[in-house]
This record gives sequence, structure tokens and C-alpha cells, in this order.
Amino acid sequence: MSLVEKLRSQMSLPVIAAPMFIVSNPNLVIAQCISGVVGSFPALNARPAEMLDEWITSIEIALAERRRTQPQAKTAPFAVNQIIHQSNDRLDRDLDVCMRHRVPIIITSLRAPTDVVKRVHEYGGAVFHDVISIRHAEKALEAGVDGLVLVCAGAGGHAGMLSPFALVREVRRFFDGPIALSGAITDGAGVLAAQAIGADFAYIGTRFIATREANAVDTYKQMIVKSSAADILYTPFFSGVHGNYLKPSVAAAGLDPDHLPSVDKSSMNFASDRPAKAWKDIWGAGQGVGNIDDVPATAELVDRLIKEYGQARARLQPTAVA
Repeated sequence: MSLVEKLRSQMSLPVIAAPMFIVSNPNLVIAQCISGVVGSFPALNARPAEMLDEWITSIEIALAERRRTQPQAKTAPFAVNQIIHQSNDRLDRDLDVCMRHRVPIIITSLRAPTDVVKRVHEYGGAVFHDVISIRHAEKALEAGVDGLVLVCAGAGGHAGMLSPFALVREVRRFFDGPIALSGAITDGAGVLAAQAIGADFAYIGTRFIATREANAVDTYKQMIVKSSAADILYTPFFSGVHGNYLKPSVAAAGLDPDHLPSVDKSSMNFASDRPAKAWKDIWGAGQGVGNIDDVPATAELVDRLIKEYGQARARLQPTAVA
């Protein structure tokens, strides 16, 4: 059984929930997994570092109980995101914790995760790596990753600039393994569209911020509900890496979103000492915010996505070529 088939057998919908700094917590991850989509969180969200073991343990207990009491239900695995960057001085320690727990999926970001891949493969785990370009995809595959997360134009957080139609099809010319696609996917039709152009999974972040379980203040959630694609700002100012942010949150921090100073990658720092910090004060979101109108429970949202996915497939069937 391929990795894609193995994962899909445990899922009610081909969706991986993106790990979101501050926002993703055990409650959200558990709600996502028991709804049948892969839930994830950044290891750095568990603070202090000792909390990571507790977080993973709580997720494991909840999912094991779900599988015991409802063996016929789809209960998806979970993932932990590791930032491969010199400013992350917790990486080795956090990875040790993940290895002890045999975390099913590790999602790596930024640099090629060669050493991480070796350690995760020792216990049979899988590694997916975030990429925004062909060069990054090739480097990740050289490092031995099992799957790729293609972060395309319109995605929340540290997004790329390429259209998914360009990046997915180019990657498929040399990689036939698991691909998750990120970029303004907020409904079931978007999930089906991701599969139609060659991805195996939709990678959804912003839509899950506006859920009851997400660790985001109500002001953040309501800002997402009220915003449209025109309210998204793409800038490297806050972390040194280009990302998509909500303009109203930039303005609320006392900054002019239309006149931010320029920065380069040398300023990349995930422990920034700027007065206005991403993602605490400056809130990330993707261009799909205009399609988000409410703040439901995660289970309700996933049920909706499943229905929309089925409806989208039904709409296409009459026009499909036999």
C-alpha cells in the first residue's frame, strides 16, 4: 500500500490541516483528526518546550480512545511541524520528543531536512516538506522526504508566488509521490480542484483559524470573516520571508501596510524582537478569506467540506468525458 493509500484509508476527506503558529493546539488537532482530516501543529507552539511531550500525549490518548470506541469511524493521523532554521534552538530537543512518540507525520519547513528525514525514517514515520519552487522541491527530494507540500500563491503565512497550475504540473514531471497543495482552498470544491490538477491532498490553514477550537482571539477570527482577498498583504517585513497577512491587523499595530520598509532574508528570525510580531500581533491569512463567513466547530466545518466535495464531483459528472 502506498503512503497516499495508507493515509486516505484513515481519512474522510483528502485534507491535511496546516500547522499554524500560535493558532494550532491539541484541541484543534484532535477535532481535526476525529473528523477525518490530518491535524497538525508547530512544535514551537508548545511553550515551554517541556509542554511538547504533554501535547503529543494528550493527542495520542484522545485518538486512541476514539479508535477504541468507534473503530468503524475514520480517525486520521496527526502531524508535527518542525522549523529547520538556525533561529530554532529547540529543533533537536523537539525532534527527540517526536521520535519517542513515533509521531506519524513530520512536516518540515525552510531548509532541506536531510538529518530529520533519517531520524524519522528510523521509526517508520513520514516526512512532508514545504516548498514554494521547483528548486526547493528538488532539494527536498534529494534529502529523502516522502511527500511535498506545495505552498502556492494565495496561501496564508509563508506563501510562494507560483500558480498551483504551474507548480503542481511541473513537480509531477519528476515526482509521483504524495503532494499536498496549499493556496486559498476554503471549501470542498477547492479540495476536488486540488486533486484534479494532480495533488493528492488539499492543505488548508486559514479556514481552520475561523473555528471554535482554534487558539485565535475572537478579533482575529472575526477579521477573517469580514475580510476579502483585497485585504491580504504579501510582504517579507515581519519575518524576513514573504508571507500573506491581514492588512487590518497591520494597521491595528500602528503600521502603514502600504509603506512598510524593505527587508531581506538575512533578517529571517522566528524569535523576532520587533514591536509588532508575526503571528502574535500581525495575523496571517490567505486570499481565500472572502469565502469564509462564519466560525463553526471543526466537526461542523469538515462535514460541510465533505458535502461540498461530493456536490462538486456531482456537478462535474454530467460533463465528464467517458
